[in-house]
Amino acid sequence: MVKALISNQRYAVFCCVGVAAFASLGAAILYTGWLFVVAAVCGVLFVLGICDLRQHRHAILRNYPVVGHLRFLLESIRPEIRQYIIESDNDAVPFNRQDRGLVYQRAKGEEDKRPFGTIENVYGSGYAWLTHSATPVTIADTDFRVRIGGPACEQPYDASLYNISAMSFGALSANAILALNTGARKGGFAHDTGEGSISRYHRQGGGDLIYQVASGYFGCRGDDGQFSAEKFARLSADPQIKMIEIKLSQGAKPGHGGMLPASKISSEIAEARGIAMGIDCTSPAAHSTFSTPIGLMRFVGQLRELSGGKPVGFKLCIGHRREFMSMVKAMLQTGIVPDFIVVDGAEGGTGAAPVEFANRVGMPMLEGLTFVHNTLRGAGIRSQVRIGAAGKIVSAFDIARTLALGADWCNAARGFMFAIGCIQAQSCHTNKCPVGIATQDPIRQRAIDIGDKSDRVARFHRNTMRALGEIAGAAGLNDPSNFMPYHFMFRQKDNEFLDGNEAYPYLPEGFLVAGEEIIELADWHDRWDRASAESFAPPEIPHGPFRKRKAA
Repeated sequence: MVKALISNQRYAVFCCVGVAAFASLGAAILYTGWLFVVAAVCGVLFVLGICDLRQHRHAILRNYPVVGHLRFLLESIRPEIRQYIIESDNDAVPFNRQDRGLVYQRAKGEEDKRPFGTIENVYGSGYAWLTHSATPVTIADTDFRVRIGGPACEQPYDASLYNISAMSFGALSANAILALNTGARKGGFAHDTGEGSISRYHRQGGGDLIYQVASGYFGCRGDDGQFSAEKFARLSADPQIKMIEIKLSQGAKPGHGGMLPASKISSEIAEARGIAMGIDCTSPAAHSTFSTPIGLMRFVGQLRELSGGKPVGFKLCIGHRREFMSMVKAMLQTGIVPDFIVVDGAEGGTGAAPVEFANRVGMPMLEGLTFVHNTLRGAGIRSQVRIGAAGKIVSAFDIARTLALGADWCNAARGFMFAIGCIQAQSCHTNKCPVGIATQDPIRQRAIDIGDKSDRVARFHRNTMRALGEIAGAAGLNDPSNFMPYHFMFRQKDNEFLDGNEAYPYLPEGFLVAGEEIIELADWHDRWDRASAESFAPPEIPHGPFRKRKAA
């Protein structure tokens, strides 16, 4: 009997609420009417328990009727419990509280200093630091700029060193887009449209735009879903558009397309993307306009001509390194060199991505950036191409390190989302963003005050540039563009660290095309030999290690 009671105690709550329901109902009839409330509550719970026992979807509810719902309740608020109660200032999920707090403070114009020393583990693997100078300088003008536009560009653009990365209208709400773009105008920096093209809210904000042309060709899409040169020429003539970016892949889900269901396509989204309502909108994984490295370069040249000579480049997350070398070989063979390349790291964010893609596909930003920078150096064309980089860049130190490793400017998406109030609820894909940023719910997005949030965007940018000026001055530099790898140290193990020139060296200019091989760079030469301007396909399918050059 005792064993039976113990083994079935999981039904105790269900039985208790049933007994309480009938007992309180009887007491209410015999003694006092207020017990009807207790009877009603217990009755509802008892009926819920009966439903739990009869359903077949959740085993835990069949074994633990009524009380089993606590498990689902606690699971639903687990992110909030973790973020507000358990998480330390240095836990990254994916941005830690220290980084988020820094953005909030700079966006609001509040004190961003920290007392009592660092909370970083300065002796732990992965820690990096700046080597300061004994003769620091003071930089008064922190409106740092870089000119983007190669020899074939007729309308170069002087971009800020820190700009808003690609986020589409549709993924973000109308008020979020308007706040970001208005902030970009106030702060004098650029806003990437993302693949969703240019909405009325981008135009209303009046900020400089980087128009992204992705595989869906939104904004320049014919009725058949293919690229329309005529539509692109009309759209790109808009003086608000400063640069054109061909999206090959993004860090959070490289090699993955998407589909916007017809039910989610509003009239405003259809207007911006140039698509019909009532029909699912597909964003293919690959472009239909080109399929070879040479084809990509010809597309770059075509867009540059159609846009009247505006800077044209492409964005990608590095996958097969040989494929990027194929693109560089195509540049040399065709003579068509993009004005810029944006390197997106695998740590980049998105509204929704399969877990496998977000966690395990693509090269992280630091390694991808270094590879792109050195490949262009090796081909002798680094001076013709500007490099942008994106991937969890929110602080002046992040920007400085990225510039040192080869970038000419940086982009950030989530950093600017924090500036307009993102709390990292990670509900972007649910249409239930608690602060109205990643949603199309008109009521939720009303929470975003355009005037206040746009001021925060501009203020965050301005204060970050000031901090970048301070950190550059501490290194003894007059401009952040002068950062080099040797200005940083990288701890590899708990008791070892490397100079930046050792960890992320700049390889010799022109070494891939000089005709004389450097034995220490045999892997680079081997990969360069396997790359082809005519095709992205590998020349051979390896079943073991690639053949490598031997030292003489």
